[in-house]
Amino acid sequence: QPLPGLTRERGDPMEVLSGRVIIAPTDFQRSVAFYRDTLGLQIYREFGADGHQTGVVFFLGGGYLELSASGTTSAMGSTTLWMQVPDVEVEHTRLAALGVEIVDPPAQMPWGLIEMWARDPDGHRLCLVEVPPDHPIRRRLD
Repeated sequence: QPLPGLTRERGDPMEVLSGRVIIAPTDFQRSVAFYRDTLGLQIYREFGADGHQTGVVFFLGGGYLELSASGTTSAMGSTTLWMQVPDVEVEHTRLAALGVEIVDPPAQMPWGLIEMWARDPDGHRLCLVEVPPDHPIRRRLD
């Protein structure tokens, strides 16, 4: 139920399953230490490749903060709003029809996620992600 005085002008709401803010710091290890040790944020998940840590996800109240060392800094900036949705193709069609700037259409990434990239009106990066049912991110680590 929207708050009084607020109306939805166009389309149906996007169903966001999970969300996080992703930061690509200039010094990954320094930033991990800051968020973990100085701020005291608790780690939700860590990941990497070839024995090197390339990402840390922290609990952040009702959401998550991810630090990424994977070189995501680009001309579009070093901060991304990451939103997991049930069906990226559906959102691509809907957002394109609403005039949202689509940077990259939906595609399966080498790491198995289906992603599309867009920009908000101020140019901030938006990454919509679909996690396939058989993707390792869905498995619990025991």
